[in-house]
Amino acid sequence: MIIVNTDFITGRELETISVVKGSTIQAKHLGKDIMSGLKTLVGGELSSYVDMINEARAIATKRMVQEAEQIGADAVINVRYSTSNVMQGAAEILVYGTAVKFK
Repeated sequence: MIIVNTDFITGRELETISVVKGSTIQAKHLGKDIMSGLKTLVGGELSSYVDMINEARAIATKRMVQEAEQIGADAVINVRYSTSNVMQGAAEILVYGTAVKFK
């Protein structure tokens, strides 16, 4: 499956199928959340949150690709990611794009 954030794939003629999406909501363990809160006092990267967001992006992307495969897509173009806080320590990741077939 080809996944790009452009509205074209060089050298390919595309036929639009549908919008596809994947999402997940991830939360961090309370202990790690407390440690990250303390880290904000001294500054620096909150590595437990970086890990959480990276894992959530991978899950959401996998779900989007599965949806695209179910409808027979060869690629997903115009891929975009969106993040929103659901509550303290939990975030929703949404990924969406346009499923296409090669002509």
